[in-house]
Amino acid sequence: MSSLNSVGGGSARSIFLKGPSFTLENFSNKDFIVRDFIEDLAESAVPVNRRSGPAHQAFDSKPLIRTFENALSQLASLSDELGEKETDLLTSVRRAEIQHDQTLETLGRKLDQSIDSFETLDSSLNGSSGTNGNDRNGRPDGGGNVAVQIGERLEDLDKQRRRALDATFLIQCWIEVSENGQLTSLEDMIRRQGSGENKVRSAVIARQLMRMSQRLDPASWAQTNGAKKVNGVSNGVVGYRGHNTREIIEKFSETLEKDLLKQFDDSYRRQNFDDMLECAKVLHDFNGGSSVVALFVNQHQFFIDRSQLITDEVTTDNETWEKLADPDSDPPGVEPSLQSLIDEIRVVMQDESFIIKRAFPYYEVVLIKFIQRIFQQSIQQRLEMVLEKADTISSLAFLRSLHASRSYINNLIEDLKAHGLTEHPDACSAQTALSLDQQLDELFVPYLVGNSYIDRERKSLEELYSSLLFKYTIYHSRRKKVPTGFMASLAQQGTQLLSSAKDTYINRLDSSELTPTQKAMMLRVAGLRDTDKNKNEIEVTDEDGVLSIPNAKRMLKWLAEGVRRALELGSGSDTPKDVSALLNLLLTSMGQVYVETALDAAADQATAQETTKTEPDIAYLPSLQPAITITNIMSRFINTVLIRLAESNTTVRRGMEIQTKAGVERIESKTNNIIRSTLTVVLNWITKLLANQKKMDFRPKDSDLDGGRYLEMLQSATCQSICSFLNRVATLAAQAIDGQNLEVFSCELALNVRDLLFEHFKKFQVNATGALMVTKDISKYVSTLKDWPLTKDAEGSVEVLSEIGNLFIIGPEALRERSRTFAPGGASKKLQKADFKAFIVKRDDSGTVGIQSVLAGL
Repeated sequence: MSSLNSVGGGSARSIFLKGPSFTLENFSNKDFIVRDFIEDLAESAVPVNRRSGPAHQAFDSKPLIRTFENALSQLASLSDELGEKETDLLTSVRRAEIQHDQTLETLGRKLDQSIDSFETLDSSLNGSSGTNGNDRNGRPDGGGNVAVQIGERLEDLDKQRRRALDATFLIQCWIEVSENGQLTSLEDMIRRQGSGENKVRSAVIARQLMRMSQRLDPASWAQTNGAKKVNGVSNGVVGYRGHNTREIIEKFSETLEKDLLKQFDDSYRRQNFDDMLECAKVLHDFNGGSSVVALFVNQHQFFIDRSQLITDEVTTDNETWEKLADPDSDPPGVEPSLQSLIDEIRVVMQDESFIIKRAFPYYEVVLIKFIQRIFQQSIQQRLEMVLEKADTISSLAFLRSLHASRSYINNLIEDLKAHGLTEHPDACSAQTALSLDQQLDELFVPYLVGNSYIDRERKSLEELYSSLLFKYTIYHSRRKKVPTGFMASLAQQGTQLLSSAKDTYINRLDSSELTPTQKAMMLRVAGLRDTDKNKNEIEVTDEDGVLSIPNAKRMLKWLAEGVRRALELGSGSDTPKDVSALLNLLLTSMGQVYVETALDAAADQATAQETTKTEPDIAYLPSLQPAITITNIMSRFINTVLIRLAESNTTVRRGMEIQTKAGVERIESKTNNIIRSTLTVVLNWITKLLANQKKMDFRPKDSDLDGGRYLEMLQSATCQSICSFLNRVATLAAQAIDGQNLEVFSCELALNVRDLLFEHFKKFQVNATGALMVTKDISKYVSTLKDWPLTKDAEGSVEVLSEIGNLFIIGPEALRERSRTFAPGGASKKLQKADFKAFIVKRDDSGTVGIQSVLAGL
């Protein structure tokens, strides 16, 4: 700032200092800052010459004071001026508010007047012309809505006018076709106004003309089937006034139908559903809608695209086909190309059902036609290709493919039902659901009709079983010797089954119908090589003739897979019959060919050793354990799975129960016979060993006592050999049977051995020294027998043997005391009087007075 006047905005310079000058505009500027304003005032109050003078000059505050006093006075005047302007503005605002309230009040009164006028007009329209009373508001109670009545009347008049125009035009068309043989008006209407609405109207008129022709021109309809046209007239038949109106109208209708179909197709491509619906309605009146339905279904892009792919070969890789033919591997599932087709159909059906419902008035009929075309053309052709390919792989591959395909297609059916299709989001209608189920059934009828499916299933299992048991049957057929005598008839059936199982495998393997994959599978299951040409000369080992629980489990696993397929592929009514057929196969293959053959072999070995002169080899005994285990597994599977599935048919179920019971009882009977035969073998050999007991074993001479060799012996040689043999029997028996069966076998054998020993020691003279050996032998016999799982009664019976040794050792007084405690007659756990006497007389001192007195006291 160069001078004080610059602050006030003045332009003349004066010798006297003047204060700054302000207006309201100085403070209205948006850039006004109080701090800058104060600084400008203070800066302008100090003269220039003082600002640059010496620093020691005293500060003069008067100019600064005058400047600020002047500024304050101007600010006060400006404040007064501002207050006056604010007062004027507030007064204007109050005046405007009063005017606004008056305007609102005026408008409100005018609105009330308008409402009253409207109510008055409404009352006048609804008011009655008679003497009706008033309502609760005092307004006339109208007897009818005059405005609505007028509107309805106008609408009726418009309809009558339209009908009159249509009738006029229809009569005009009939005159043209009957007199001139042309439909010029209709053709001109379509030509001039080729809109979809006019085509629909023309179709309706053509249909009406056809009815008129039937009534007014019956001569045109008096034509036989197969009539020939001559010069455009069928058989020369001339109708009304020289023209065949029927043919003329039909020709026009055909042309119009083609136009409507083209219009429908164009509308479909533009997704104009309303126009499609109108065309479909008219065409439905023409021919029931068959032409438009055929157009929609046959020309659908899905069928056009798929028709080019339907000839594609099934391209599943060889590894998948091999897994499909391998009975020990899990089925790989549905074939990929069929799966892709079904997945695409699921999407197409859901999308097209939306269009069908909007484009057709009879949409459910169209949907069913579309479903039929989908299943009978696309799915059926691909399914046949997949199954034909699977059939060239193996019978099991065919069955697995059939099952997987039906399961996947059934899932498609259930998904479509749940989606609802045209009824989406609700479930589909009962008629649509029935159609879907029918299409599914018809797809698989050729493969499931009659017994064709279960026969395939049974044949496949027979091939697997005969392959698995081939070496087993060869081993036992070579071992099996036809017995003579009474047993010949009993063994004949088993021999025939073995021969049949072996021949079935060989014949099937040599069959020209067998595919390379199936042949390789059968050889692998049988454990053979393709180089083994002569199947009757295959070398087998003893291991091939032994029962195998893992093999039995494989057989049941294969059967369980077949049962699952039978349940899902067959109908509920056929299930009992199907599982009965599979039960028969199981009882024959596993029960008779497998288990009973092993039992027959064990029985032959047991019977052959009943009269052996050497120590019997009862190594056959452990073979009972797998036979029993396999039988239990088989029986449990039958009762848990097969018989329960046949509960719906009481006759079949009872037959299966009887058949199962007979098969299991036959196995149990053969097992019991082997056990009984084993008891006979063991007891016969023990009897033979006891017969070899030397008479002097319990009456040694004094020469035998030299050196103490006799007294150092633990048991006699006979006792040692018998106990060793019994220990081997116990070990093998424990490997063959367990639980209560082992306990019964052990008790039976122990009691018989006890009886043999009871009678055995009655045959030998015993001196005082030999009595020690008797005691040692009996102690060994008792301890050996008690190591077996015996009941308490059996243990008590065995303990009786211990008393025999005491009878040869104790003196006369003790014998006399013992003779007073005989058990009552018939008791088997204690010595009887006859036994007591028989043992006493074998003592060397039985002739002494003391012993004789004991015998006399008996």
